Amino acid sequence: MAVAHRPLVLASTSPARRELLTRLGLPFECRAPQVDEAALSGEAPTALALRLAHAKAVAVAVACPAHLIIGSDQVAVVGDRVLGKPGGRARAAEQLALAAGRVMVFQTAVCLLDSASGEAASRLVSFEVALRQLTAADIDRYLDREQPFGCAGSLRSEGLGVTLCERMSGDDPTALLGLPMIALCELLRAEGVPLP
Repeated sequence: MAVAHRPLVLASTSPARRELLTRLGLPFECRAPQVDEAALSGEAPTALALRLAHAKAVAVAVACPAHLIIGSDQVAVVGDRVLGKPGGRARAAEQLALAAGRVMVFQTAVCLLDSASGEAASRLVSFEVALRQLTAADIDRYLDREQPFGCAGSLRSEGLGVTLCERMSGDDPTALLGLPMIALCELLRAEGVPLP
């Protein structure tokens, strides 16, 4: 017999995050969080990802009382430069040219907020992607076909972005896709959500 749990809400409209959460076989709804994703002055990439994951969960909490709300955010970093969502082709090309032949570190945060109590728990998961050397033609072909303008670092690894990579390393490959499922499952179990 299934154990009832508080309704789940994913504070995201990301198709990738929705697909990942669907894998758990739990009912949930999606809500679009209205959050300014700009970094604060001097904010470290890890702090930015954690702050935004929490802010996204909080943003939908008012409309979802007595729910467990999942917020997540991802920041890509090359060297000391934070690469967010490019928003357009020119910035995407710039990001990929910067990352070519280097390691891009994706910092992905997940927050689980109990909207009834206001208590929240968060986790941060890192994942490294080494990009191969890329020519301007390589970048143009990729952007023509993939158009990853809503992806941190302009890399959609679950699609053609994998063709730009030399290697990937990390403890949870779902973190690279925007929702670290191992960490999320830990948070959900702590809240009494039954998972296999």
